[in-house]
Amino acid sequence: MSTVTRRLTTAQALVRFLAAQYTERDGVRHRLIAGTWGVFGHGNVAGIGQALVEYAGVMPYHQGRNEQAMVHAAVGHARHLNRLSAQAVTTSIGPGATNLVTGAALATINRLPVLLLPGDYFASHAADPLLQQLEHPTEADVSVNDTLRPVSRYFDRVTRPDALIASALRAMRVLSDPAETGAVTLALPQDVQAQAYDWPEEFFAERVWHVRRPAPDPAELAEAVRAVRAAERPLVVAGGGVHHSQAEEALRAFADATGIPVASTQAGKGSLRHDHPADLGGIGHTGTAVSDDLARTADLVIGVGTRHSDFTTASGTLFRHPDVRFLNLNITAFDAHKLAARTLVCDARAGLTLLTDALAGHRVAPSYEAEYRAGKERWERVVEAALRADDDDAVPTQTHVLGALDAVVGDDDVVINAAGSLPGDLHKFWRARSPRQYHLEYGYSCMGYEIPAALGVQQAAPGTPVWALVGDGTYLMNPTEIVTAVQEDLPVKLVVVQNHGYASIGGLSESVGAERFGTAYRHRAADGAFTGAPLPVDLAANAASLGMEVLRAKTVRELREALAAAREATRPTCVHVETDPAVTAPGAEAWWDVPVAEVSARPAAVEARARYERAVADRRHHL
Repeated sequence: MSTVTRRLTTAQALVRFLAAQYTERDGVRHRLIAGTWGVFGHGNVAGIGQALVEYAGVMPYHQGRNEQAMVHAAVGHARHLNRLSAQAVTTSIGPGATNLVTGAALATINRLPVLLLPGDYFASHAADPLLQQLEHPTEADVSVNDTLRPVSRYFDRVTRPDALIASALRAMRVLSDPAETGAVTLALPQDVQAQAYDWPEEFFAERVWHVRRPAPDPAELAEAVRAVRAAERPLVVAGGGVHHSQAEEALRAFADATGIPVASTQAGKGSLRHDHPADLGGIGHTGTAVSDDLARTADLVIGVGTRHSDFTTASGTLFRHPDVRFLNLNITAFDAHKLAARTLVCDARAGLTLLTDALAGHRVAPSYEAEYRAGKERWERVVEAALRADDDDAVPTQTHVLGALDAVVGDDDVVINAAGSLPGDLHKFWRARSPRQYHLEYGYSCMGYEIPAALGVQQAAPGTPVWALVGDGTYLMNPTEIVTAVQEDLPVKLVVVQNHGYASIGGLSESVGAERFGTAYRHRAADGAFTGAPLPVDLAANAASLGMEVLRAKTVRELREALAAAREATRPTCVHVETDPAVTAPGAEAWWDVPVAEVSARPAAVEARARYERAVADRRHHL
């Protein structure tokens, strides 16, 4: 290592190091750490805070209001840029640090990179216990930051300056590796942050992390080709890995060449444009009728970049062909081996390209193509009926909101959602027109994700209209970053669907015999139940008080006008619409396992248990 050194604090050295890190894939370079979000307290203000002031010219800083929200913003940024660029998040010790846990879990579950830099106790224990320090009676090296260990892909507590060198390099390796990435935590004791050290100049040299496109093993590829050629009713399940790999064109070429239809998970929707003949839309519990019907009779399921979550597999009840087999193409071996599948452990684009070439001349039977295309046409009529509002003066339903938005957006607009009843309606009915238009966080389905994520996407794609769709329950979870959008002049568009409670969980509650208990936002009635008048909550006024331009819509016509105005707005704008909760979209096309009380004195629960036992009988263990 070079003998040339530079004397800096640990925090200063870390910021300088992060500013010199890049990823490169296909000859295109990105800043690995594009900026740092931060809320300052005693645990980071004099360390990382001072370093960000020192090096403001090389490391952009974004002022957040809530630590969890900052992680969501960083995750939205990383997802939109296909995991090739990430952001860091710094917090103080104590509640600021523990507020990171939810966002870290979301990032790791979704395989999305984010760097977490929480403050920590004094490594020297000179001030012990300090403000907000957790004291453990037998383990003095435990702090609240240890809650981040199980939700981080890499964790280290940097207890002396020179330990940062190896730890920072390991952190960058994990963040830039598509098979390993997720939340990375470097816990920074506050005394160490401020300590000076003579750092080798090589530590600050520009470093490029090459993002590989590993090809499949030849033997695995040959076996995969045999499986596809032998299948009579193959079906592709496209997951988020298609987008992360930028494999959309490779998937389209595969579908065009073979005629194999493509269904998509929440993360994979948009892998094919909605009007492609082979695109069947969403699959699983929130999927389309045509996707789920074909899934039940598929004899080969080709998973591309998917985790095969319970929503996708309908809790193990969807793939019912007696001889169904699975072929998983995934860069992560852990996911590739699920469902006892044949595996192609490789990059999605590289694997699809080689698989298409190896299948030259092979195509599914014309009768199979005709079958799924007819099913697609039937489903499109269902979509049209759900999105169309025949009375412009009526109170809109939630699907009317989606229909009005569908008529306004352009091909490159981004629509963000994560929780409530909207994910189901979006997965079934949204017509995705470009690879990154449909942005659903459904690995963690985290209420409060949408608004901060919209900020991260807007930073990643300036000039692109970015829409955050939320219900009233989700809005109340995390509206704080509206202030940041106003401060940074980020023209995000917020659509607040007011239906007076947790509509999604209310419906689920009713279906499992819990009778919608505790899911409505209403006053108590005389009997103590929450069945009185709706609460006099004005979320539009709240958004306005935080600095947003607010447009209220009470009818379908007003909604269309408000959405059109919001799309042209150059500052953060909210469209508030109260929907008719009595009119719902078509129900689920596949089951989802939510265990029901095995014994109960209430008839609703007894009936729900009987339905549950009939449904769970269809579960299969694919071995």
